[in-house]
Amino acid sequence: MTRLKMSLYMACFSLLMLLCLPLLVLARSCGAEGVWLQVLGSGGPEVIQTGRASSSYLLWLNGKARLLVDAGGGSALNFARTGADFKDLDAIVFSHFHVDHSADLPVFIKASYFGDRYRDLPLFGPTGNDLMPSAKAFVHAEFAEPDGAFHYLSDFIDQSPSSAYKLVAHNIDATGRLLWVGFHNKRFKLSAVPVHHGPIPALAWRVDVNGHSITFSGDMNGNRHTLAKLAAHSDILVAHNAIPEGAGGVARQLHMPPSVIGKIAARAMVKQLVLSHRMRRTLGKEKQTRKIISRYYHGTVIFANDLDCFRP
Repeated sequence: MTRLKMSLYMACFSLLMLLCLPLLVLARSCGAEGVWLQVLGSGGPEVIQTGRASSSYLLWLNGKARLLVDAGGGSALNFARTGADFKDLDAIVFSHFHVDHSADLPVFIKASYFGDRYRDLPLFGPTGNDLMPSAKAFVHAEFAEPDGAFHYLSDFIDQSPSSAYKLVAHNIDATGRLLWVGFHNKRFKLSAVPVHHGPIPALAWRVDVNGHSITFSGDMNGNRHTLAKLAAHSDILVAHNAIPEGAGGVARQLHMPPSVIGKIAARAMVKQLVLSHRMRRTLGKEKQTRKIISRYYHGTVIFANDLDCFRP
């Protein structure tokens, strides 16, 4: 083969790969049948050296994305890569409103303008305090006229007839230890309990769907002792592996170490433990983390990556 032919061949091959790459990236959805959990973001707030989107998860049912749990930075891009359709979502829930769990909400809402959603979308999140807004206040601060950060999208929350649907926010009490069970439709039921994330109001979430259950710890340190009861007999517990064993200070006030994760998973008797919210301080420590967890919990332990799919 001459050098000219070789150059043309390589150029054509490169062009073909560029044309096909978006299709390959989009082909990261879960199975077409049954219940699936997909990880949109397995990282934390870091933007260097992890290569991960921030915390976010997607529940699939029979090939359609039905529930979005958190919406950290990068999750909207990964949502697109799964082939999910925003119009299929029945609800969005937030564990709390730290930026690595909520930053992409306006991205989703703006993108929905170009879609064909025609039914209201409920959004659930914790009540607020002097450090963090409630779910209603967060949505208002993002989109409301006249002072919302993105008030040009206010049609999605006000009474204007010009928007196809409304984003309807609901506050869930994030104080105490009471279980909230306030949403269900023909596809799934949602439950939540307050958890301890330092001074930040936070919730853990459980979804029961088609005889299966998936529980999301969100960010928490274990001090409120509510997660094990919520997660009891879950098919999957998604726990946040943000700190290593022995961490102290602010990090330990906000997050649970592997030993606490293991004890909760064992007490709840979950079938599968998925570790997410992985950060530089825990990446590379998977062997030690697994060893500590296995002292208490003897089931399946998997370290999550972006776009991974799990079947309960």
